[in-house]
Amino acid sequence: MSTWQDMERKYYMFVVRRQPVVIVRGQGAKVWDEDEKEYLDFTAGWAVNNLGHCHPAVVDAIRSQAATLMQTSNQFYTIPQLQLAQALVGNSCLDRVFFSNSGAEANEGAVKLARKYGKLHRNGAYEVITALNSFHGRTLAMVAATGQPHYQENWKPLASGFVNVDYNDLSAIKRATNDRTCAVMLEPVQGEGGVIIPEEGYLKAVREWCDQNNLLLIFDEVQTGLGRLGTLWGYQAFGVEPDVMTLAKGLGGGVPIGAFLAKEACAVLEPGDHGSTFGGNPLTTAAANAATRYLIENDIPSRAREMGAYLKKGLEALKAKHSFITEVRGMGLLIALQFSADISGKVVTACNTEGLLLNPVRPNAIRLMPPLTITRQELDEGLQRLERGMLQAVEQR
Repeated sequence: MSTWQDMERKYYMFVVRRQPVVIVRGQGAKVWDEDEKEYLDFTAGWAVNNLGHCHPAVVDAIRSQAATLMQTSNQFYTIPQLQLAQALVGNSCLDRVFFSNSGAEANEGAVKLARKYGKLHRNGAYEVITALNSFHGRTLAMVAATGQPHYQENWKPLASGFVNVDYNDLSAIKRATNDRTCAVMLEPVQGEGGVIIPEEGYLKAVREWCDQNNLLLIFDEVQTGLGRLGTLWGYQAFGVEPDVMTLAKGLGGGVPIGAFLAKEACAVLEPGDHGSTFGGNPLTTAAANAATRYLIENDIPSRAREMGAYLKKGLEALKAKHSFITEVRGMGLLIALQFSADISGKVVTACNTEGLLLNPVRPNAIRLMPPLTITRQELDEGLQRLERGMLQAVEQR
């Protein structure tokens, strides 16, 4: 165990089951540990580093902004914040934006907006319907919104105002809708839940139901936004426009930033309703603006679609060879590999040895979410390392 791992055990709260790798630098799709061992990073900071590690456009923006203005309160105008707002609104179906520090905060803000909308337009309605197996963040309210009992058990009594129903089940949403309902909040693809793809027509049917009942449709695109599914926004892959969309992860190109966007008709928040000390500060918005504009101007979502199809083809070839792989599922460069047994932890550990970083999203599934800028050569090498790691894991059972 290295000195840094000893320090973590001594000082840091034990809330993360870390893999025994101390990463000291990164470039593109690769990172290096303290011993200069190289890894292909197929986690990308949990789908944060869409342009890879230390992309020049983001680094240059951070350097320039850090030497100019890093923080001032939202009492004043700042240029990078407005430039990023223009980029997001100008390239989406939404009209207004608010910047936060994280995806959980973005989702909290979206729920506050929905409750204000319910107060104004649905006789005080305040409940939000969410899906089982979802993930919306770790604040107390978002734990209640997240439909996963193992995330909720320690924090009961949960915050009220959330109803968790089965994903891919329109009838469950209909049964849960009542006079207290103000919105439905869904992930276009459930990432943390194991990369669960909605059934054909499900999201369109939810959109129709919300329209019929004057409910807001909120899409949590913290993981699916900014090109991850092979389209700029996840909603575009399904032909459905939300009333509200939340973002984070890939938005900042590596820096912590979140946002929620809304259509004009439901952008009901007024001065004093919401705020943030650090949300949308010049440093993070300069980095996010650089990352977002590079992604759009260079059509990185199309690259993600192409590389995702290539990766899935390679994973399907591995599935054909090895009976312990039961399913390959995903869109773009958000892909899960499911096993016939609970070996994902062993696979991840073995792949660390082989120089490949993965995410054990479920006991029997791993999640692959490499940078959207990854090359075919890097994917080929990653598939080889993955196969060696999986075979080692299976032998250890």
